[in-house]
Parts: sequence; C-alpha cells; structure tokens
Amino acid sequence: MVLGAGGFARETVQLLRAHPGCGPDGRSYAVEGFLDDDPARHGTLVDGAPVLGGTGLAADLAAAGTALLVCVGNPGAPTSRRRLVARLGLPDEAFATVVHPLASVSPDSVVGAGTVLHAGVVLTAAVQVGRHVAVMPHVVLTHDDVVADAATLGAGVRLAGTVEVGESAYLGSGALVREGRRIGADAVVGMGSVVLTDVPAGETWAGSPARLLHPAHGRPPVHPVPLESSP
Repeated sequence: MVLGAGGFARETVQLLRAHPGCGPDGRSYAVEGFLDDDPARHGTLVDGAPVLGGTGLAADLAAAGTALLVCVGNPGAPTSRRRLVARLGLPDEAFATVVHPLASVSPDSVVGAGTVLHAGVVLTAAVQVGRHVAVMPHVVLTHDDVVADAATLGAGVRLAGTVEVGESAYLGSGALVREGRRIGADAVVGMGSVVLTDVPAGETWAGSPARLLHPAHGRPPVHPVPLESSP
C-alpha cells in the first residue's frame, strides 16, 4: 500500500508494476492502491489504482500483513515523510523496501527499510542510506556517503565521497555536493546547485556555488497541503 498519491508515489507505483520483484532478496509487491489524507481523492483512481482512504487505515493494513511504502514529501515540506512515519509508529518490518533492478548497490552498502531506489541509482562503496529515503533516478552516491532517514535526493543528484546528508534534507534535481561536506537536517538544496561548503540544518541554499537563500525557519510560506501530498 502506497501512502501518498502525488508524483513520487505515482512514479514508485510505475516501478512496482514494471518490476514487482524489486524487494529485498527478490520479494514481490503488488500495488493494492493508495492512502491519502485528502478527502477529495478518496474513491478516485490515480493512474488506475484506487485511493482507498486516509492514512489512518495504515496500521490495520500492516497488522493484516500488507506492506506499506511512504511516498510523500516536497521541497516546501521536507519533513512530511518523517512526520508521517513517526505518526504511524510502526516497526521497520511493516514497510516495503524497493530497489529498481537497474540500480547498482555495492555489497558493502546498506539500504534502510522503507527506502526507494529508482532506476540508474548507483551506490559505489560503503554507502549508508537510512530509512524511508527517496532516491530518484540516476543519483550517484560515492564512497562512504551517509544519507540519514527520510531524506530526498532528486533525479541526477551527485554526492562526492564522505558526504553526510541529514535527516529529512531535500536535494533538488541535479545538485552536486563536494566531498566531505554536510547537508544539515531539514535543509533544502535547490535544483542544479553546486555545494562547496556545509549547509546548516533547516536552511535553503541554491546556486553555483550554492549560497544561502532562506535561513532556518525562514522559507517563504507554502499553500497548506495534506501531510500525504507529494510533487
């Protein structure tokens, strides 16, 4: 069951339909539908899959043996996936872990529960990817990178060696990060940015080289969206 019915969720459903055996050790997942807290979506079809109700149904589904996959988050609300997982309060065993068959994961790399690796993702050597991380197509994580829980790496992100990405950080498509740098928790890095220095927690940086755009807690307001919405 996919939690959220936005862009990331829809892309992940397409992955699961094309490659159902993409779980750990070849475990197969069938897409039963979406859960989303936007009442307007309940009872509708999203890309042919039903929106069965809100995320309040997740615990009962997990108890019945249905694997869950939390696919929410956007740069305006980078902490939404972490908050939803915390609200559910379920063990790691309740969540699916999805690795596209065209992703390359070295034997000494680790991928946490609930994480999604899309096509073309590369983990080269001793990479640690936490729980509920969204890794979009053609991301390259090089030696000894550490990506904390609930982070989001947009398509084409490249991390040089020994980079640390904090919890719920959001790196936009095509961002490049120099070796040894740290992206703080809840930070946002804009699309195509070149990060040469550490990005403090909660701040928004953009540009080449990347510079401070908004301080921590100083992002412009976004329109209220349901917790389960995604791009």
